[in-house]
Amino acid sequence: MNFFGRKVLFLGAHPDDIELGCGALLHQIAGGTDILCVTLSDNQKNPDLKDIVTEHLRSMEILGIQKDKIIFGPFTTRVFPGARQEILEYFLKLRADFHPDLIFTHTIHDVHQDHNTMTQEALRAYRGITVLGYDVVRSSYGFFPHFLVQVTEQDVEKKVEALAEYQTYRDRYYFNSELTRSIMVRHGALAEVSYAEGFDILRIVGKFGCE
Repeated sequence: MNFFGRKVLFLGAHPDDIELGCGALLHQIAGGTDILCVTLSDNQKNPDLKDIVTEHLRSMEILGIQKDKIIFGPFTTRVFPGARQEILEYFLKLRADFHPDLIFTHTIHDVHQDHNTMTQEALRAYRGITVLGYDVVRSSYGFFPHFLVQVTEQDVEKKVEALAEYQTYRDRYYFNSELTRSIMVRHGALAEVSYAEGFDILRIVGKFGCE
């Protein structure tokens, strides 16, 4: 099945989420569609993460996403559940301004309170639009990809290269390059291709056509 979005919105709770969940796909489509990447918190209230915004911008540049296509929201890490209404309203404004026809966000199986809250509010804000959920291995439990997207070896290597920009997280197991590759090999095996990124289907809106 071929699928396409003219305007694709990638949502992440924190810097690194989008790259971890779908960096290879992002690299694959960066030159062929209108992309907006929105991260709700810049994590700057944590003094240990002072370099994280710069690392995120460098990571995204490797994937082909320029700075003018990247937005940081005003929300505070770890307390998203207390800002549900504000997050909903933020998403509704994004919908009115950008008019996305395809959205990627955290899987509904993610137990991190920020990830889970933003996915629930995205489903409320983007009714009538296809929404796919990506996996961040550190905080997802029970995730199984039912939507598999083939990616190339170059896409895989660019994802690994992009994640290497996060020197802040260089010792975290979920930034291990072999783990990153192995996940895409495993999803590729499910799709009977060399590499794939996997998503769960939160909502599919489409029409059948023969062309």
